[in-house]
Amino acid sequence: MIEFIDVYKSFDNKKVLQGFNLSIKKGETLVILGRSGCGKSVMLKILLGLMQPDSGRVFVEGTEITNLTEANLFSIRQKIGMLFQGSALFDSLTVGENVAFALKEHTRKSWAEIDEIVRRNLEFVELKNTELLMPSDLSGGMRKRAALARAMASQPQIMLYDEPTTGLDPITATTINALIRKTQRQFGVTSIVVTHELDSGFSVADRVGVINDGVIIEIGSIAEIKKSQNEFVQRFIAGPK
Repeated sequence: MIEFIDVYKSFDNKKVLQGFNLSIKKGETLVILGRSGCGKSVMLKILLGLMQPDSGRVFVEGTEITNLTEANLFSIRQKIGMLFQGSALFDSLTVGENVAFALKEHTRKSWAEIDEIVRRNLEFVELKNTELLMPSDLSGGMRKRAALARAMASQPQIMLYDEPTTGLDPITATTINALIRKTQRQFGVTSIVVTHELDSGFSVADRVGVINDGVIIEIGSIAEIKKSQNEFVQRFIAGPK
């Protein structure tokens, strides 16, 4: 479904991705674990076409997206939903207007169709009857759920999650993780979750990849990652002592 081949990306003299290779299977949830600043979010931005790699190739469903024109990238982006670390809701729009935004901008659906999609998606994330609330009326966890409803409104084939549980209390984090799994099961989406939080990552993963120094140094099932002999992986899993 998604493939990175020998991708490099630097900013000035800072090397971020250094021969990054990764393949994601259709319908799986792949969790990328790594320290802050290791290139996880840069990888997502390259996949969205928001950033170009210095070299290397990226494919989505067999189509190479590196160096595509903005017009051609649009059709790729329509397949992808994104849950941003800070939720990124529009503060001046109601919750319902946030969820409806992309549908109004990029589809020809009727108002009635859009309203039904908004209602259905908010109910899916357990935010029934919140259409008229403002983002400022919501807790952090509720904003995350509203952002997930917005990301799913266009029925993407791929979902990207950037640190989805960072800053949330354990109970709310568990709710978000359950929704990530529910989204995969109910809609069959292919998902990439980038996080530095082990508990969150392990609770949603089909496979886990560990990134360090700009490359994937280990990838496999949760059991395989826990048994890894790689020194960095073992230190990362063990946490601070």
